[in-house]
Amino acid sequence: MGFPGADALDGDRIAAVIADGPTGLGPNAARSVATTLLADGAFSEPFCEWMPPWYELGLIAPVRYADRRLRRVAGEVAAAAGVTATAPRFSRPRDVVVDGDPALAGVSGFRERFVCAAALLHLEWFVHVAVADGIEVPDGLVDRTREESMSYYAGDRDRLSPDVRRFQRLLFTDDAWAARVDDAYGLDSRLFDWWARILREEGRRLSPG
Repeated sequence: MGFPGADALDGDRIAAVIADGPTGLGPNAARSVATTLLADGAFSEPFCEWMPPWYELGLIAPVRYADRRLRRVAGEVAAAAGVTATAPRFSRPRDVVVDGDPALAGVSGFRERFVCAAALLHLEWFVHVAVADGIEVPDGLVDRTREESMSYYAGDRDRLSPDVRRFQRLLFTDDAWAARVDDAYGLDSRLFDWWARILREEGRRLSPG
């Protein structure tokens, strides 16, 4: 999206330092990494609340375990650099009203719930992490993206404005993250493959032309 500050941190160098342990980062990089880990850890439990009960019940134990592990590592990274980091507060269905109705009133089916949750929670994840990275995301764009996206995925809006559509298309590239995690840990997970496929398909659907 060309946001100011997007190239302030060298992601490849940070990844190389992290590979040798969590204690070699400078303050800005450490704040970015710790915030990202906390956001990753906090993401899944509220996401589960947007999904059918069988999905939430099946995943709640592992996502809470992952959150604890990520919080521990984030704490080590932040403490080593003498910085603080926070996790975002992600929206739950009970927090969101769309066109005057509860957020999930106009959403049916697994895929529909998944892309609705992803459209909102990926936005909230990105905005929180962007602040730690020094990336300036215009407040007006964030507000419009939230409003339009929820009305589009859970209401009766039939299209997104061009800049919101582009922003969401980029947010849906999280399919690459799911694929990398699956590959890095040798999970060969049908669930990760499922996530990646839904995200990838929605990103393509939002692509121009």
